[in-house]
Amino acid sequence: MALGAPVVRADAASLPEVVGDAALLFPTGDAMALSAALSRVLYDLALRERRSLAGRERAAQFTWERTAAATVSVYREALRLRAKPPGVPE
Repeated sequence: MALGAPVVRADAASLPEVVGDAALLFPTGDAMALSAALSRVLYDLALRERRSLAGRERAAQFTWERTAAATVSVYREALRLRAKPPGVPE
């Protein structure tokens, strides 16, 4: 996605949340739906261009800096909750 390749992806696990509306999703295990999605990406130039642009925009949201900041935030919250004495409201 970051390089502009249109993505066709099964709608399983957590990746549909990652790709959002930038990818064409198909039901897991549905070979006909996969074939149809691949055909759409190959033969529909406007769709391919929209998905390519959307993919770049979506991928730009996932940076190492943002991931690191979110991870640090979660660790800080966990330490804050751990340091709180039992029975004391937040």
